[in-house]
Amino acid sequence: MPGTGIGQRNCAVLAGILVLAALFRLHDVQQPLIDAFSWREASTAMMADNFLARSWNIFFPEVSWTGPGPAYQGRELQIISYITALLYALFGWHDWLGRMVAITFGLWGVFALHRLLDRVWGMAHAHAGAFLLAIMPGAVFIDRSFLPDPAMLSLVTTGAWLYVVYLQEDRPGLLVLAGVIATLGVLAKLPGIAVVVPMTYATFSILQVRGRLNPRRILQIAPVALMAGALILGYYRWAIHVGTNFPPYHVAGSGYLWDDGLSKFFSQAFYLPAAWKIASNWLFTLPVVVLAGIAMLVRPPGATSPARGKVQWFFHAWLAGALIVYFFAAREIKTNPWNFHIFNVPVAALAGRGLILLARIDGSLQWSAPSTLLRSAVIAAIAIVGGSIPGLHLMKTPYAQSGHQLGSRLSALAKPGDLVIAASATIGDPIAIYYSRRRGWVFPPGGGMNDWSVLPDDREAIDMLETLRAKDAAWFGVTKNARDSRGRKLVEYNTGLIAHLDKTAERVVDNDTMLIYRLAPPTAD
Repeated sequence: MPGTGIGQRNCAVLAGILVLAALFRLHDVQQPLIDAFSWREASTAMMADNFLARSWNIFFPEVSWTGPGPAYQGRELQIISYITALLYALFGWHDWLGRMVAITFGLWGVFALHRLLDRVWGMAHAHAGAFLLAIMPGAVFIDRSFLPDPAMLSLVTTGAWLYVVYLQEDRPGLLVLAGVIATLGVLAKLPGIAVVVPMTYATFSILQVRGRLNPRRILQIAPVALMAGALILGYYRWAIHVGTNFPPYHVAGSGYLWDDGLSKFFSQAFYLPAAWKIASNWLFTLPVVVLAGIAMLVRPPGATSPARGKVQWFFHAWLAGALIVYFFAAREIKTNPWNFHIFNVPVAALAGRGLILLARIDGSLQWSAPSTLLRSAVIAAIAIVGGSIPGLHLMKTPYAQSGHQLGSRLSALAKPGDLVIAASATIGDPIAIYYSRRRGWVFPPGGGMNDWSVLPDDREAIDMLETLRAKDAAWFGVTKNARDSRGRKLVEYNTGLIAHLDKTAERVVDNDTMLIYRLAPPTAD
């Protein structure tokens, strides 16, 4: 790859950072998909299952929680789930393989940020920024989750790095490569579109300083940019088409400015209190926020090489691009916080800058100075002990453990081809369906624009159950801690539903964790 000749000592530092990043991400890699992101991870994992079991057509991603199917959904390009399905074909099904694919992308993202920072702010900042991305709890946790976001961030960071090299060294081949990789990143997850802002800034800043900002150079770049835009627009139009024309008529994502209206966003202060809670509790944590804040108060370093042009505000521009995305999708990002991943690159870069400023507060220019090394070690320890470890502990908590247990028990009881209904700890979470290794329905049934995180009253719940029984549902399972978004437990709120099941179905399992019923076949009219 271009621009990787960094010297033996710096290469050793980078290798150490990557080892640290791997250790953080690989810890407890075999944990089932029961952590704070279980809901979204289960859907991603189902799509990998269905590529292997039903169709390899990547343009028709399919979940398993809306009945026998097909259950195509409007989703981002399934890069991670598709690669995982290929690994399933080679090595068999293991739920941790999806985590491994995500981690691989995440590690490459740390490397790509290091090389990008070296181009923009120099080697010291490259080490510091890559170190922060390696240990920041939000970056670590998202990178180990079976989600599309690690591929998105890794690819757009790589695309940005290669594009900066192209601008600095006049290497036309890198323009096409950067365009392809960055486009794949945006297709992997739409928030990656934020990278357009720093790439646009770099175009005009670098070329102007180098005296190469001319129509010929712009005409060289424009076709690649237009092709990338056409591919991105075309794919997401297709995703909307799939999600609006095939059952269960579900397009991933909601809560955008054009859905809710500007007045609602203003009334909720653009969900900034919730976003701050996420940022301070686990995404960045206070040590990283403080470091990034220090960097925002001072001018960024100048060009690492005047001949390469100046792009000192690159990561500020990236942060601005991420904020633009947040402006239009605040509720969606707050509700599904893995979408904050696009912020992790600029925050890590800025926090790395803050680390350097504090480490050199006495004016020392040599990293080998004992005082500088000591301050750097103390700051790193505070970031890890005061931020990364508690943040990761919070997010790795097995919130969906009972759903995993329910799914595993259904897997043992149900025959191949049986359809199951399941309600997990969080109503709407399909984790029990996933671990049942069957197709079926979450309860209440999900899909479309209805709010299926809220329990219906007993009469409606019984109607839903009988509708699903008529569609050949064979099993009904519920964890005893299943709650809806209003905090109501199903076994306490829907006592009429439980009484109806006791009359019309066979109670097979009743323990401290779950209830499972074998449903009688529907009665013929």
